[in-house]
This record gives sequence, C-alpha cells and structure tokens, in this order.
Amino acid sequence: MKLAIMTKSTFFVEEDKILATLFEEGLDNLHLYKPDTSPIYSERLLSLLPEETYNKITVHSHFYLKEEYRLAGIHLDRTSEPIPVGYKGKISRTCSDLTELKEMKKQSAYVFLGNIFQSQSDPAAPTLNINELEYAAERGLIDKKVFAIGGINADNIQLVRELGFGGVVICDDLWSKFNIHNQMDYKELIAHFEKLRKIVY
Repeated sequence: MKLAIMTKSTFFVEEDKILATLFEEGLDNLHLYKPDTSPIYSERLLSLLPEETYNKITVHSHFYLKEEYRLAGIHLDRTSEPIPVGYKGKISRTCSDLTELKEMKKQSAYVFLGNIFQSQSDPAAPTLNINELEYAAERGLIDKKVFAIGGINADNIQLVRELGFGGVVICDDLWSKFNIHNQMDYKELIAHFEKLRKIVY
C-alpha cells in the first residue's frame, strides 16, 4: 500500500522545514492543497524546498506550478473539474461517488475515494458506509489505483488495507501532532509519520 500526505489547507511558519524533513524520512507523495490562496505563497513554499523533492509533489490548484517547478502532476478535486487545456502530464482526481469511480480510474493515474471515515476538519461531511465499500471491493472497483481519504488514521489503516485500497491519504491525523500557533518542535509529528509509514508498508 502507498502513503500520500496532504498539506494543511493554510500556510504556516515551520511548514517548509517540516515538509523537507518528511521527504528526508521517506515521504514520496505530497499533495500541495491550499484552496483559496494566492499562488505566490505556494511558489514561496516550493522555493524553500529542495529541488529533488519536486517530482514527489502534486499540486491541487495553480496548475502552472506543475511546469514551472517540474512537479509530479496535478490533482482535480471534483470529478466535474476539467483538465486544463493543453495539459499532458500526470493527473489524479478526488471522487466521492462509487458510481463514478470506474470511469475516473480510466482517466487518472490514481483516484482519491472519500469520505471513508469521519474527518476531524469536516465532521459534517457524509461518509461511505462499510457495506458500500465492501460491495465496491467485491466488484473490483477498489484496487491499487484507489487511495482512501477522509478520517484515515493509524487505527483504521488496516481496515482500509483489507478493503483492497492501493493507498491512503493522511491529513488531519498527521497535522494534529503539531500546533502551528505556539509550537516550534515538530519531533512528535515526524515520529507519527514514521509510525504511519511502518503501518502502511
């Protein structure tokens, strides 16, 4: 199974140092997710990261950054979102509807399927129930091209593996280990990443 990390939706002071350390510790799939923010902040963050990490980063908006920094690819957050005109690189997508999953897999390098579990950041979002997921797994809809997103944490990764997902996307479970407002030491966050890697791999 593979491990993808989604950035926090907001920028914060220690972010570049934490991301650089995560890459040093073996992170190979980072999703740069900063909705409703100016591209200049994403450019600044990227410029602070080592160049050798760029091919491990997928961008969720400001798609021109993909070419400018030779990033891994772009991610479309809605199944209805069009591919940018003339774009030829790697594409991943988020899908929350099992009926669309088969078609989305054909058009994507991989697909995030959510919301699997209740998310800390969006507790009101409807989740898929286990019966739906088991049925989708039996029909072969869930496979190595499908990553589980939404409320994924160290306690439920094994269940996700048993359902046949090819990967997991971690967000809140990692970033909750670091308080961006009053913390400088991010050792706990890095230790938690190590724990997640061991569970996933």
